[in-house]
Amino acid sequence: MFTLLVIIIVLAFIFDYINGFHDAANSIATIVSTKVLTPFQAVVWAAVFNFAAFFISKYLIGEFKIGNTIAKTVNEQFITLEVIFAGLIAAITWNLLTWWFGIPSSSSHTLIGGFMGAAIAHAGGISVGDANVINYAKVIPTFLFIFLAPMLGFLIAFIITTAILWLCRRAKPHKAETWFKRLQLASSAAFSLGHGGNDAQKVMGIIGAAVVFYEMQNGNAEYTSLASGDRFSHFVNDWWWVPFCSFLAIGLGTLSGGWKIVKTMGTRITKVTPLEGVSAETAGALTLYIAEHLGIPVSTTHTITGSIIGVGATKRLSAVRWGVTINLLWAWILTIPVSAMVAAAVYYLITLF
Repeated sequence: MFTLLVIIIVLAFIFDYINGFHDAANSIATIVSTKVLTPFQAVVWAAVFNFAAFFISKYLIGEFKIGNTIAKTVNEQFITLEVIFAGLIAAITWNLLTWWFGIPSSSSHTLIGGFMGAAIAHAGGISVGDANVINYAKVIPTFLFIFLAPMLGFLIAFIITTAILWLCRRAKPHKAETWFKRLQLASSAAFSLGHGGNDAQKVMGIIGAAVVFYEMQNGNAEYTSLASGDRFSHFVNDWWWVPFCSFLAIGLGTLSGGWKIVKTMGTRITKVTPLEGVSAETAGALTLYIAEHLGIPVSTTHTITGSIIGVGATKRLSAVRWGVTINLLWAWILTIPVSAMVAAAVYYLITLF
Protein backbone atom coordinates (compact mmCIF):
# COMPACT_ATOMS: atom_id res chain seq x y z
CA MET A 1 0.00 0.00 0.00
CA PHE A 2 2.85 2.40 0.81
CA THR A 3 4.34 1.84 -2.65
CA LEU A 4 1.05 2.84 -4.30
CA LEU A 5 0.87 5.95 -2.08
CA VAL A 6 4.36 6.97 -3.24
CA ILE A 7 3.36 6.38 -6.88
CA ILE A 8 0.25 8.54 -6.38
CA ILE A 9 2.29 11.38 -4.86
CA VAL A 10 4.76 11.25 -7.76
CA LEU A 11 1.92 11.18 -10.32
CA ALA A 12 0.22 14.09 -8.56
CA PHE A 13 3.35 16.21 -8.84
CA ILE A 14 3.69 15.19 -12.50
CA PHE A 15 0.08 16.33 -13.03
CA ASP A 16 0.92 19.56 -11.20
CA TYR A 17 3.89 20.14 -13.50
CA ILE A 18 1.74 19.41 -16.59
CA ASN A 19 -0.91 21.74 -15.19
CA GLY A 20 1.75 24.46 -15.05
CA PHE A 21 2.85 24.22 -18.67
CA HIS A 22 -0.72 23.53 -19.83
CA ASP A 23 -1.98 26.67 -18.09
CA ALA A 24 1.11 28.84 -18.65
CA ALA A 25 -0.81 30.46 -21.47
CA ASN A 26 -3.43 31.75 -19.03
CA SER A 27 -0.85 33.87 -17.25
CA ILE A 28 1.29 34.97 -20.15
CA ALA A 29 -0.87 35.00 -23.32
CA THR A 30 -1.90 38.65 -23.12
CA ILE A 31 1.48 39.96 -21.91
CA VAL A 32 3.22 38.12 -24.78
CA SER A 33 0.69 39.13 -27.43
CA THR A 34 1.05 42.81 -26.43
CA LYS A 35 4.88 42.41 -26.58
CA VAL A 36 5.35 43.72 -23.05
CA LEU A 37 7.61 40.72 -22.35
CA THR A 38 9.23 38.10 -24.54
CA PRO A 39 7.86 34.56 -24.12
CA PHE A 40 10.88 33.53 -22.02
CA GLN A 41 10.65 36.60 -19.78
CA ALA A 42 6.91 36.04 -19.41
CA VAL A 43 7.15 32.41 -18.25
CA VAL A 44 9.85 33.30 -15.72
CA TRP A 45 7.69 36.17 -14.44
CA ALA A 46 4.62 33.97 -14.15
CA ALA A 47 6.49 31.04 -12.58
CA VAL A 48 7.95 33.23 -9.82
CA PHE A 49 4.50 34.46 -8.81
CA ASN A 50 2.98 30.96 -9.12
CA PHE A 51 5.40 29.82 -6.44
CA ALA A 52 5.08 33.02 -4.38
CA ALA A 53 1.38 32.19 -3.95
CA PHE A 54 2.43 29.47 -1.48
CA PHE A 55 3.63 32.04 1.04
CA ILE A 56 0.44 34.10 0.65
CA SER A 57 -1.83 31.07 1.13
CA LYS A 58 0.12 29.71 4.09
CA TYR A 59 1.17 32.81 5.99
CA LEU A 60 -1.26 35.55 4.91
CA ILE A 61 -4.51 33.63 4.31
CA GLY A 62 -3.49 30.89 6.74
CA GLU A 63 -5.35 27.96 5.13
CA PHE A 64 -5.79 26.00 1.90
CA LYS A 65 -9.56 26.01 1.34
CA ILE A 66 -9.47 24.80 -2.26
CA GLY A 67 -7.28 21.82 -1.38
CA ASN A 68 -9.78 20.89 1.32
CA THR A 69 -12.65 21.10 -1.20
CA ILE A 70 -10.88 18.81 -3.69
CA ALA A 71 -10.07 16.26 -0.97
CA LYS A 72 -13.77 16.09 -0.09
CA THR A 73 -15.16 15.91 -3.65
CA VAL A 74 -15.83 12.22 -3.05
CA ASN A 75 -17.28 11.01 0.25
CA GLU A 76 -14.60 9.44 2.43
CA GLN A 77 -15.98 5.89 2.51
CA PHE A 78 -15.60 5.60 -1.29
CA ILE A 79 -11.99 6.76 -1.50
CA THR A 80 -9.21 4.22 -2.03
CA LEU A 81 -5.68 4.56 -3.35
CA GLU A 82 -6.77 2.74 -6.53
CA VAL A 83 -9.54 5.32 -7.06
CA ILE A 84 -7.10 8.20 -6.71
CA PHE A 85 -4.55 6.50 -8.97
CA ALA A 86 -7.14 5.97 -11.73
CA GLY A 87 -8.36 9.56 -11.41
CA LEU A 88 -4.83 10.94 -11.78
CA ILE A 89 -4.10 8.79 -14.86
CA ALA A 90 -7.30 10.06 -16.50
CA ALA A 91 -6.51 13.69 -15.61
CA ILE A 92 -2.97 13.48 -16.97
CA THR A 93 -4.23 11.83 -20.19
CA TRP A 94 -6.87 14.51 -20.85
CA ASN A 95 -4.47 17.34 -20.01
CA LEU A 96 -1.82 16.08 -22.43
CA LEU A 97 -4.41 15.46 -25.14
CA THR A 98 -5.90 18.96 -24.92
CA TRP A 99 -2.42 20.50 -24.73
CA TRP A 100 -1.40 18.62 -27.89
CA PHE A 101 -4.38 20.02 -29.81
CA GLY A 102 -3.95 23.50 -28.32
CA ILE A 103 -7.28 23.44 -26.47
CA PRO A 104 -7.29 25.53 -23.24
CA SER A 105 -9.34 23.09 -21.16
CA SER A 106 -9.56 23.02 -17.38
CA SER A 107 -6.96 21.08 -15.39
CA SER A 108 -9.18 21.59 -12.35
CA HIS A 109 -12.22 19.95 -13.81
CA THR A 110 -10.35 17.06 -15.40
CA LEU A 111 -8.91 16.25 -11.97
CA ILE A 112 -12.35 16.43 -10.33
CA GLY A 113 -13.96 14.43 -13.16
CA GLY A 114 -11.30 11.73 -12.92
CA PHE A 115 -11.64 11.47 -9.14
CA MET A 116 -15.44 11.17 -9.33
CA GLY A 117 -15.46 8.75 -12.26
CA ALA A 118 -13.06 6.34 -10.56
CA ALA A 119 -15.00 6.52 -7.28
CA ILE A 120 -18.30 5.76 -9.03
CA ALA A 121 -16.66 2.80 -10.79
CA HIS A 122 -15.35 1.58 -7.42
CA ALA A 123 -18.77 1.91 -5.76
CA GLY A 124 -20.64 0.42 -8.71
CA GLY A 125 -22.98 3.40 -9.00
CA ILE A 126 -23.55 6.99 -7.90
CA SER A 127 -24.84 5.80 -4.54
CA VAL A 128 -24.67 2.78 -2.29
CA GLY A 129 -27.74 2.41 -0.10
CA ASP A 130 -28.39 5.84 1.38
CA ALA A 131 -24.82 7.07 0.87
CA ASN A 132 -23.90 9.20 -2.14
CA VAL A 133 -20.50 8.61 -3.72
CA ILE A 134 -20.17 12.26 -4.69
CA ASN A 135 -20.16 15.00 -2.07
CA TYR A 136 -22.68 17.25 -3.80
CA ALA A 137 -22.19 20.08 -1.31
CA LYS A 138 -18.65 20.46 -2.68
CA VAL A 139 -19.25 19.48 -6.30
CA ILE A 140 -22.33 21.56 -7.17
CA PRO A 141 -20.69 24.98 -6.48
CA THR A 142 -17.65 23.81 -8.46
CA PHE A 143 -19.88 22.74 -11.37
CA LEU A 144 -21.80 26.03 -11.32
CA PHE A 145 -18.57 27.99 -11.46
CA ILE A 146 -17.76 26.34 -14.80
CA PHE A 147 -20.24 28.89 -16.10
CA LEU A 148 -20.10 31.55 -13.37
CA ALA A 149 -16.30 32.04 -13.41
CA PRO A 150 -16.07 33.08 -17.09
CA MET A 151 -19.25 35.16 -16.72
CA LEU A 152 -17.80 36.92 -13.69
CA GLY A 153 -14.50 37.44 -15.52
CA PHE A 154 -16.43 38.80 -18.52
CA LEU A 155 -18.45 41.23 -16.40
CA ILE A 156 -15.50 42.52 -14.35
CA ALA A 157 -13.32 42.91 -17.47
CA PHE A 158 -16.11 44.76 -19.30
CA ILE A 159 -16.59 47.16 -16.38
CA ILE A 160 -12.84 47.76 -15.86
CA THR A 161 -12.21 48.34 -19.58
CA THR A 162 -15.17 50.70 -19.92
CA ALA A 163 -14.06 52.67 -16.83
CA ILE A 164 -10.44 52.93 -18.05
CA LEU A 165 -11.51 54.09 -21.52
CA TRP A 166 -13.66 56.80 -19.97
CA LEU A 167 -10.99 57.95 -17.50
CA CYS A 168 -8.27 58.00 -20.17
CA ARG A 169 -10.40 59.46 -22.97
CA ARG A 170 -8.21 62.61 -23.14
CA ALA A 171 -4.86 60.89 -22.63
CA LYS A 172 -2.27 60.86 -25.39
CA PRO A 173 -2.34 57.38 -26.98
CA HIS A 174 1.44 56.81 -26.96
CA LYS A 175 1.85 57.93 -23.35
CA ALA A 176 -1.17 55.87 -22.23
CA GLU A 177 0.15 52.75 -23.96
CA THR A 178 3.53 53.15 -22.22
CA TRP A 179 1.82 53.30 -18.82
CA PHE A 180 -0.42 50.33 -19.53
CA LYS A 181 2.57 48.25 -20.58
CA ARG A 182 4.07 48.93 -17.16
CA LEU A 183 0.78 48.22 -15.42
CA GLN A 184 0.47 44.95 -17.28
CA LEU A 185 3.48 43.64 -15.39
CA ALA A 186 1.51 44.15 -12.16
CA SER A 187 -1.76 42.71 -13.51
CA SER A 188 0.03 39.67 -14.94
CA ALA A 189 1.75 39.09 -11.59
CA ALA A 190 -1.60 39.36 -9.79
CA PHE A 191 -3.16 36.79 -12.12
CA SER A 192 -0.19 34.43 -11.71
CA LEU A 193 -0.57 34.65 -7.93
CA GLY A 194 -4.23 33.69 -8.32
CA HIS A 195 -3.32 30.88 -10.72
CA GLY A 196 -0.74 29.42 -8.33
CA GLY A 197 -2.99 29.81 -5.29
CA ASN A 198 -5.91 28.14 -7.03
CA ASP A 199 -4.34 25.35 -9.07
CA ALA A 200 -1.51 24.13 -6.81
CA GLN A 201 -4.01 23.45 -4.06
CA LYS A 202 -5.90 20.97 -6.23
CA VAL A 203 -2.94 18.60 -6.25
CA MET A 204 -2.60 19.11 -2.50
CA GLY A 205 -6.22 18.02 -2.15
CA ILE A 206 -5.69 14.80 -4.11
CA ILE A 207 -2.52 13.93 -2.19
CA GLY A 208 -4.31 14.82 1.05
CA ALA A 209 -7.17 12.42 0.26
CA ALA A 210 -4.64 9.65 -0.44
CA VAL A 211 -2.62 10.30 2.73
CA VAL A 212 -5.70 10.47 4.97
CA PHE A 213 -6.95 7.15 3.52
CA TYR A 214 -3.53 5.57 4.03
CA GLU A 215 -3.20 6.79 7.63
CA MET A 216 -6.76 5.72 8.48
CA GLN A 217 -6.21 2.26 7.01
CA ASN A 218 -3.07 1.90 9.11
CA GLY A 219 -4.90 2.98 12.27
CA ASN A 220 -2.84 6.13 12.86
CA ALA A 221 -4.39 7.53 16.05
CA GLU A 222 -3.52 11.09 15.03
CA TYR A 223 -6.04 10.75 12.19
CA THR A 224 -8.61 8.25 13.52
CA SER A 225 -9.21 10.39 16.61
CA LEU A 226 -10.04 13.47 14.54
CA ALA A 227 -13.39 14.45 13.07
CA SER A 228 -13.56 13.96 9.29
CA GLY A 229 -13.51 17.71 8.66
CA ASP A 230 -10.26 18.18 10.61
CA ARG A 231 -8.14 15.51 8.94
CA PHE A 232 -7.09 17.55 5.92
CA SER A 233 -5.80 20.38 8.12
CA HIS A 234 -3.81 17.86 10.14
CA PHE A 235 -2.37 16.46 6.90
CA VAL A 236 -1.27 19.96 5.79
CA ASN A 237 0.62 20.47 9.06
CA ASP A 238 1.98 16.92 9.28
CA TRP A 239 3.05 16.65 5.63
CA TRP A 240 4.19 20.29 5.38
CA TRP A 241 6.43 19.61 2.37
CA VAL A 242 3.48 18.63 0.16
CA PRO A 243 2.05 22.19 -0.10
CA PHE A 244 5.54 23.58 -0.70
CA CYS A 245 6.30 21.07 -3.46
CA SER A 246 2.84 21.54 -5.02
CA PHE A 247 3.46 25.24 -5.57
CA LEU A 248 7.03 24.58 -6.69
CA ALA A 249 5.93 21.97 -9.25
CA ILE A 250 3.35 24.23 -10.87
CA GLY A 251 5.91 27.03 -11.05
CA LEU A 252 8.41 24.72 -12.78
CA GLY A 253 5.67 23.61 -15.17
CA THR A 254 4.89 27.22 -16.05
CA LEU A 255 8.58 27.70 -16.88
CA SER A 256 8.13 25.06 -19.59
CA GLY A 257 5.42 27.08 -21.30
CA GLY A 258 2.49 25.97 -23.42
CA TRP A 259 2.98 27.77 -26.69
CA LYS A 260 0.12 26.22 -28.69
CA ILE A 261 -2.39 27.45 -26.13
CA VAL A 262 -0.67 30.85 -25.92
CA LYS A 263 -1.57 31.35 -29.57
CA THR A 264 -5.24 30.52 -28.96
CA MET A 265 -5.56 32.66 -25.83
CA GLY A 266 -3.45 35.60 -27.01
CA THR A 267 -4.55 36.07 -30.60
CA ARG A 268 -7.39 33.83 -31.75
CA ILE A 269 -10.15 34.98 -29.38
CA THR A 270 -9.64 38.72 -29.90
CA LYS A 271 -6.71 41.07 -30.53
CA VAL A 272 -5.45 42.49 -27.23
CA THR A 273 -3.76 45.83 -26.48
CA PRO A 274 -1.79 46.62 -23.29
CA LEU A 275 -4.84 48.44 -21.86
CA GLU A 276 -7.02 45.44 -22.56
CA GLY A 277 -4.35 43.10 -21.20
CA VAL A 278 -4.41 44.98 -17.90
CA SER A 279 -8.21 44.77 -17.79
CA ALA A 280 -8.36 41.05 -18.63
CA GLU A 281 -5.64 40.03 -16.18
CA THR A 282 -7.02 42.20 -13.37
CA ALA A 283 -10.52 40.80 -13.91
CA GLY A 284 -9.16 37.26 -13.99
CA ALA A 285 -7.16 37.82 -10.81
CA LEU A 286 -10.15 39.27 -8.94
CA THR A 287 -12.32 36.32 -10.00
CA LEU A 288 -9.70 33.83 -8.78
CA TYR A 289 -9.32 35.65 -5.46
CA ILE A 290 -13.09 35.59 -4.92
CA ALA A 291 -13.21 31.86 -5.70
CA GLU A 292 -10.28 31.12 -3.39
CA HIS A 293 -11.94 33.06 -0.58
CA LEU A 294 -15.07 30.93 -1.07
CA GLY A 295 -13.01 27.74 -1.28
CA ILE A 296 -14.37 26.91 -4.75
CA PRO A 297 -11.89 25.40 -7.25
CA VAL A 298 -12.34 27.19 -10.56
CA SER A 299 -10.61 26.96 -13.88
CA THR A 300 -8.04 29.67 -14.51
CA THR A 301 -8.55 28.86 -18.20
CA HIS A 302 -12.28 29.59 -18.03
CA THR A 303 -11.66 32.71 -15.97
CA ILE A 304 -9.10 34.39 -18.25
CA THR A 305 -11.03 33.36 -21.38
CA GLY A 306 -14.17 35.05 -20.03
CA SER A 307 -12.11 38.13 -19.16
CA ILE A 308 -10.55 38.33 -22.64
CA ILE A 309 -14.01 38.02 -24.21
CA GLY A 310 -15.29 40.78 -21.89
CA VAL A 311 -12.48 43.05 -23.08
CA GLY A 312 -13.23 42.28 -26.71
CA ALA A 313 -16.93 42.95 -26.22
CA THR A 314 -16.24 46.58 -25.17
CA LYS A 315 -15.14 47.32 -28.74
CA ARG A 316 -17.97 45.50 -30.46
CA LEU A 317 -19.38 42.00 -30.17
CA SER A 318 -18.00 41.12 -33.61
CA ALA A 319 -14.46 41.75 -32.29
CA VAL A 320 -14.74 38.42 -30.46
CA ARG A 321 -14.18 35.35 -32.61
CA TRP A 322 -17.24 33.49 -31.38
CA GLY A 323 -16.48 30.37 -33.43
CA VAL A 324 -13.28 29.84 -31.42
CA THR A 325 -15.14 30.62 -28.19
CA ILE A 326 -17.89 28.06 -28.90
CA ASN A 327 -15.24 25.38 -29.56
CA LEU A 328 -13.66 26.21 -26.19
CA LEU A 329 -17.08 25.94 -24.51
CA TRP A 330 -17.55 22.43 -25.87
CA ALA A 331 -14.15 21.45 -24.49
CA TRP A 332 -15.16 22.81 -21.07
CA ILE A 333 -18.47 20.94 -21.02
CA LEU A 334 -16.89 17.65 -22.11
CA THR A 335 -13.94 17.76 -19.69
CA ILE A 336 -15.65 16.35 -16.58
CA PRO A 337 -17.66 13.54 -18.24
CA VAL A 338 -14.80 12.45 -20.53
CA SER A 339 -12.30 12.46 -17.64
CA ALA A 340 -14.80 10.50 -15.51
CA MET A 341 -15.25 7.85 -18.22
CA VAL A 342 -11.49 7.50 -18.78
CA ALA A 343 -10.93 7.19 -15.02
CA ALA A 344 -13.65 4.54 -14.73
CA ALA A 345 -12.04 2.56 -17.55
CA VAL A 346 -8.60 2.84 -15.90
CA TYR A 347 -10.06 1.73 -12.56
CA TYR A 348 -11.71 -1.35 -14.10
CA LEU A 349 -8.43 -2.15 -15.87
CA ILE A 350 -6.24 -2.00 -12.78
CA THR A 351 -8.68 -4.11 -10.74
CA LEU A 352 -8.06 -6.93 -13.21
CA PHE A 353 -4.50 -7.27 -11.92
